[in-house]
Amino acid sequence: MTMAATATKPIRVLIVDDHAVVRSGLRMLIESHPELRVAGEAANPTEALALAAREHPDVILLDLDMAGDNGLDLLPKFRSADKNVRVIILTGVRDPEAHYRAMRLGARGLVLKEKAAEIVIKAIQKVHAGELWFDRSLMGSVIAEMAHGGGPQKRPDPEEAKIATLTEREREVIALIGEGLKNKQIASRLYISETTVRHHLTSIFDKLGTSDRLELVIYAYRHGLATAPH
Repeated sequence: MTMAATATKPIRVLIVDDHAVVRSGLRMLIESHPELRVAGEAANPTEALALAAREHPDVILLDLDMAGDNGLDLLPKFRSADKNVRVIILTGVRDPEAHYRAMRLGARGLVLKEKAAEIVIKAIQKVHAGELWFDRSLMGSVIAEMAHGGGPQKRPDPEEAKIATLTEREREVIALIGEGLKNKQIASRLYISETTVRHHLTSIFDKLGTSDRLELVIYAYRHGLATAPH
């Protein structure tokens, strides 16, 4: 009984956007799905931080471009208050540098406001499940920005030693994650089960010293284990 109740526990979402119309639309969208629930709405950083501390949402939908405030400034504050919080950035601006900063600051997903409503729902579900949600075209732009901004970097010896411990299959999994594929897609591509994919990821995290998919994606692009999606 307890297990069933836990399995059907709704995903609680905090909406942070300075436009009342946008918040209202997101609330209607989220509440139209029985597995989701709105934990609160905030129109500014002060409200957002207070609600996050009180409600402990599973996922935060954060507007990147609030009037007078930069949503990126909230990311470290959310993570400082709750390191397990999962934040999805909502933005109407295609700015690779800002998107890259969002990734580095701990955002687990990014959705352009021009995308279909169902994309927002999928992003919430996938991010809550522990995956990343970054549009593949956006990811390509972000990685291009990383390449131009950071320039080529040599791996320090400790990293080379870590990478040398990876198996060929683990390298394949990393490359596919770099393409933006989810566990189910990776399993299908490699003709293995999703459980096996998860086992590979656990081993990869341990070998490379990364704690989640976001860190792994950044590590993979930085150290040449994956190439930008096209």
